[in-house]
Amino acid sequence: MKKYLKYLVGLLIIGLASGAYMYYKPHQNIKTSKADVNLSAMEVFQAFESDESTANEQYLDKIMAVSGKVRDVSKNEEGIVSVTLDAGQDMFGVICQLDQLSKHPREDFPIGEEVSFKGVCTGMLMDVVLVRCVEMN
Repeated sequence: MKKYLKYLVGLLIIGLASGAYMYYKPHQNIKTSKADVNLSAMEVFQAFESDESTANEQYLDKIMAVSGKVRDVSKNEEGIVSVTLDAGQDMFGVICQLDQLSKHPREDFPIGEEVSFKGVCTGMLMDVVLVRCVEMN
């Protein structure tokens, strides 16, 4: 019984150490990270619209640089600013949610302005969504 208790305590210590490491692991700095993919908003949307499973394999959880014209800007109740880029569709586009961990030189974008963002692709719901976005200059 004591033999099993030693193994159980050892596994518990390893589990706690692993959990603490993951919890305190620093966040990836999107601003200084290199983009895995560089596409226009229309290209990203078309890739997901034509074959979502293939697009998920290529882009999901990857850092993407996306450029396009601003179609809409909104702020949710948590204060997260979302910029929707025109993807050539009437109702859908590419949503870029600004990173809460970064300082942004601005949070208001005029409709029709050409902008570029870098962020992490989380896939497509009705729009393609990028989170933790920062504006590229």
